[in-house]
Amino acid sequence: MKSRHSLDLLELCLFLGGALLFASSHSQKVSADLASFDRKLEHIERNGRSAHPDPAPTLFTEAEVNAYLASDEVGFPAGVESLRLQGQAETVTGTARVDFDRLRRDVRGASPLLEIFTGVHDVVVVTHASGTRGQATVHVDSVSLDGVEVPRFVLRLFVEKYIQPEYPQIGLDSRFSLPDRIQTATVGRHTLTLTQH
Repeated sequence: MKSRHSLDLLELCLFLGGALLFASSHSQKVSADLASFDRKLEHIERNGRSAHPDPAPTLFTEAEVNAYLASDEVGFPAGVESLRLQGQAETVTGTARVDFDRLRRDVRGASPLLEIFTGVHDVVVVTHASGTRGQATVHVDSVSLDGVEVPRFVLRLFVEKYIQPEYPQIGLDSRFSLPDRIQTATVGRHTLTLTQH
């Protein structure tokens, strides 16, 4: 079982990097990527406990983070059937297959404006993400369902009704402390680089 620090780093990875879920034909590659991710994660946690952390950067590839996200080590909320994250310079694009009926099943009294969030859809979220001075900042630029962009005011209603009751720290603009004495988190082209001090 992963520690709380691992879960914090998972939150960071969900925001800051990842890649496509791999088909079974890539199972050996995924296994190697997952092993590499686990080694780097252990280093981050061990380094974070050190009195004088090694400031050398730790670089995660999309394939490594994705292998972790696709593994049994990660549990997604009910209704999230797959996740793909892709990084470019300070930009993360996340693609997920979401069953909104499962996601919304315990919430009653929704606004009619939120009726677009029913059934199963391919969801694409584009964010700007960065981490400096031990703080991560994420701004959601856009969200689309099956290729149709969701108006921002409707998206805000959805986040307030369905996301924030469970995850109050998550919004269209989020700021949170980085775990394990991570000072910077930089999203590059298909990479996530972390430094600790």
